[in-house]
Order: sequence, then C-alpha cells, then structure tokens
Amino acid sequence: MAAAGSEVFIKLPVQAPRAASETSPLVERLVSVHGATWVDETSIGAWAAEGGDRVVLFAGDAVQFPEGQDVAVVLPELQRCFPGRFKVAVVPREIEQDLAKRYGSQRWPTLLFLRDGQYVTTLCGMHDWDDYVREMARALAMPISRAPTIGIPVVSATALGTSCH
Repeated sequence: MAAAGSEVFIKLPVQAPRAASETSPLVERLVSVHGATWVDETSIGAWAAEGGDRVVLFAGDAVQFPEGQDVAVVLPELQRCFPGRFKVAVVPREIEQDLAKRYGSQRWPTLLFLRDGQYVTTLCGMHDWDDYVREMARALAMPISRAPTIGIPVVSATALGTSCH
C-alpha cells in the first residue's frame, strides 16, 4: 500500500492510434461471414469474368446513406432466396465513387448486376422485402446490356426535332 502523498506509476505499452476505417462493421461482416469478395478497379473485371451472375454492392457512406447498411444485411438473405444463383462482391468505400461511374451508377446504395463479365443492370436503394425479391428476380432474368456510360448515343440525322441549336 502506498503512503499518503506517494504516487504509483504503472507503465503501459504505447500503441499507435488505429486509422479509422471507412468500412462499416455490417459491410465487413458481409465479407468475413457471408463470403463476399472485395473488388476494386483492377480486380472487378477478373472476378466478374469468372462466370455466372455477380452482384456488387456499393453501400455508400454509412452516415450519409444508412440504407446501404440495410442492403449489406439483406443481401445474404436474398442469396438464400436464389440459392447458388449469384456471387457477391463489395467495393471498398474509398473507391466506390470512381468505380460506380464506370457502370453509370450515381446513387447509393446500389447493387450492380454483372453476368459472365458483362454489365446487366443496377438496382438502387433499399426496398421492401417482396419488392426486393421481385426486383432481384427481374434483374437476374435480364439479358446482358451496355452500361449507361459506355459509348455515345446515336441519333438519326433524319429524326424529327433533333437539333443541337
């Protein structure tokens, strides 16, 4: 026991502060527990080209778009509704904006649907369960198409009312 006026110092190890992760625990759980794959601008093409239907989650900032967290929780349940039908990937928060532009997505959260390495469609926002199941079925049945940002729209020169002046 220390006498009055004396101080006891305990030396604790010093640890560097941890960098704040932009990845929410619910998105991390989608990867660590439910087997989703992290993809980025260089790996998404190869991952999608592995074949079959692929769904990529762009969750968005958890504070600004809290429904992205809901989508991260619901996505494994949707996989159970469509067993073996699609694989899931997640885009790291810090590169979502740039990668989303590649596929014409401007809303968060967004599910990007790819098939055999090619664009199919996107499904934005959080939905009621029955609507989600219906929209997932619709997206999984859609044919491959062109991402909205690829190419320049072609307009016929003979189309009525088309002019840039």
